[in-house]
Amino acid sequence: MGKKRIIQHTETELLKEKEKMEAKVKKEMERSSKKIKEGKIYILSSYNNTIITLTDPQGNVLGWTSAGNIGFKGTKKATPFAASKVAEAICQIARKFGIEKIAVLVKGIGSGRDSAIRSLAARGLNIISIKDITPIPHNGCRPPKVRRV
Repeated sequence: MGKKRIIQHTETELLKEKEKMEAKVKKEMERSSKKIKEGKIYILSSYNNTIITLTDPQGNVLGWTSAGNIGFKGTKKATPFAASKVAEAICQIARKFGIEKIAVLVKGIGSGRDSAIRSLAARGLNIISIKDITPIPHNGCRPPKVRRV
């Protein structure tokens, strides 16, 4: 197999790396210490999964979770129960950031839409507005040619 070589860093390299890590940690602490009062929650509910994203009012993502991320597999990811569990998980993330008021934007036609919104309301978040942003085709795509047999 050969000899294994161990990379040894000099003290200056270690100090530089340590300073970089401390700067990252400090930046994260500053970002999380800023208490954001308002936020937006995007609920994407498809036939296969439910994904919920928490953002600040400008749209910068603070956290996200999905039914698959929580541990549901297969067709169970698209159930209303899974959507409510995802909403509970996103509420915990919102509490960490200190968010009290939220605007909910719902997209998709899955079965988890309603249960996710109900679960958000039950967890004590103050819902300012609920908006449906599901894309709707105005004229649709061109239909297929008539079948000739």
